[in-house]
Amino acid sequence: MSVFWAGKRVFLTGHTGFKGSWLALWLQHLGARVTGYALVPPPTTPSLFEVARVGAGMESILGDVTNYDHLISTLRSAEPDIVIHMAAQPLVRYSYANPVETYRTNVMGTVHLLQAVRHANSVRAVLNITSDKCYENREWIWGYRESDRLGGHDPYSNSKACAELAASAFRDSFFQLGRHVGHAVALATARAGNVIGGGDWAQDRLIPDILRAVAAGEVVEIRSPTAIRPWQHVLEPLSGYLALAERLFTDGLAFADAWNFGPTEADARSVAWIADRLTGMWSPEARWTVTNAPQPHEDRYLRLDCAKAGQKLGWHARWDLSTALTRIVSWHKAWLAGDDMAARTLADIIDFTGTRRDRGDSV
Repeated sequence: MSVFWAGKRVFLTGHTGFKGSWLALWLQHLGARVTGYALVPPPTTPSLFEVARVGAGMESILGDVTNYDHLISTLRSAEPDIVIHMAAQPLVRYSYANPVETYRTNVMGTVHLLQAVRHANSVRAVLNITSDKCYENREWIWGYRESDRLGGHDPYSNSKACAELAASAFRDSFFQLGRHVGHAVALATARAGNVIGGGDWAQDRLIPDILRAVAAGEVVEIRSPTAIRPWQHVLEPLSGYLALAERLFTDGLAFADAWNFGPTEADARSVAWIADRLTGMWSPEARWTVTNAPQPHEDRYLRLDCAKAGQKLGWHARWDLSTALTRIVSWHKAWLAGDDMAARTLADIIDFTGTRRDRGDSV
């Protein structure tokens, strides 16, 4: 385990969300001084932020990334070394109903954050978290590389492509010392596959929808059983984010680029495969079916090529998909049993960091 993070000042947006809560807890475990900036109330009820008492070990600031004046004053006061931007409207189906909110948060929220960094001289590294859905999906059966064309059919996916373009423009226009007025900032973007894990209660996501139904003894309704996604436990991309942020801080512009973090080819599985395994792990009586209701467009195939992260960061997936699903079921049943979920979540982090990889170890 790297000692790099001990004492580092980290400004983390979106820390009350699912991924943000896992990352905030992990950073605390590593000894970082974390300032979080996110909306209130937490985006789901219940929320991982509350059940795992994430806010107890950090400074938690309530705010909206689209409120530039509040954002910049908070960022300056925190004097962070590293900024990790995770605040977002993260749901594809929600974006169809709320496109303006989605673009406002995902695009202008990112622009506001990057503009604030320009005026916060303490910052040396910024990691902007986007999505694997930022690519122009041509329904290829092979994985997308970081150099492939950006696009996105739905407002959520398209807004994340826009956020990628905004980050690229800020990197080229403002953050390269010697070329522009200002201070050097190493800015990278990270594109993760479909992230799953304990503590996700979002609506219209496969794993939370399944867990809600089976816990209530209901039949699970599935929308797109043949759709293939790069499923991975939440700790997988987070380990990549930590490794990348460290290299941005220590090596600067050499790592200021776009990066994919996804599972192995074997773990790009169909929705039906996930539903079969997860219901079977939960209970022999659990069942699922395909809904007949009309659905908005969702891409059928989506895979990532993560060779760049493997070669340059030494990052590789640790838990296969079956292990990830087992961990999720165990976490969720522990929550239903009233266990201490702060301790349980931290135990998963510790177990994950102790898992050997086939090649190297970056975190």
